[in-house]
Amino acid sequence: MILPGSVSQSLAAALADQLDEPLAVVETDRFADGEFKLRVPDAGGDRAIIVAATTSAESHLELLQLQDLARANFDEVVTVLPYMGYARQDEAFRDGEPVSARAVARALSASTDRVVSVNPHEPTIGDFFDVPFDVIDAAPRLAEPLPDLDGPLFLAPDEGAVGLAETVRDAYGAGETDYFEKHRSYDTGDVAVEPAGTEPAGRSVVLVDDIVATGSTMAAAIDQLHEQRVAGVYVTCLHPMFAANARSKLAAAGVDGVWGTDTVERPTSAVSVAPAIADYF
Repeated sequence: MILPGSVSQSLAAALADQLDEPLAVVETDRFADGEFKLRVPDAGGDRAIIVAATTSAESHLELLQLQDLARANFDEVVTVLPYMGYARQDEAFRDGEPVSARAVARALSASTDRVVSVNPHEPTIGDFFDVPFDVIDAAPRLAEPLPDLDGPLFLAPDEGAVGLAETVRDAYGAGETDYFEKHRSYDTGDVAVEPAGTEPAGRSVVLVDDIVATGSTMAAAIDQLHEQRVAGVYVTCLHPMFAANARSKLAAAGVDGVWGTDTVERPTSAVSVAPAIADYF
């Protein structure tokens, strides 16, 4: 049985179709003091697959409740994290800070047999879990919604993300890859970004990233590329968080198209990672 978190209902339904598994209808009771309680009336069976992105404090607590009821009613519990909140807080950056990713991982390990995550920002967070932790690579899915482009340039935000851009390029079947370098003016102190070794002028550019959160960095990159007279700029990402006015920033910068997956369900979620998750099972 597939048990969906409230922010991952479409992905959970797609996975249920892919695996031909029943999809639970999760009921929620809310109380006057702000607490809530989940219920799955027909819970029970050999295996529960919980599909729940943790994009907020409430979604984290939802997941813990789903795990607890699954542990009591199923023989095996598998937790699928399409997007894991706090994963970028994988170290204490200053004295007196927690390692939030470790705290979350320990809590999520308590009532599951296995955790599966889709392209976590830092794969090493798996070391924080007390149960087996597997990673699913859904990056090739990002090529699917892209339009027909002539010799596109796939650009990563930094050298460390070139592998992601190469994966999308390979799945697309054409184009080159590069990454952005930052250059600071000694006279003004201004920072400019440009491809490290490729001339983008006159080309269609696809910006590839794992997460778009505030959109500020991506919008700045789009501005810089337009100054270099590119033919068009497109954005594709695995986890389209798009907090606050992020989507508007990209539009104001002159983006020609924006696509993401449904690890975080947004209007830009043009392609599903359900097939990649289904292949894992």
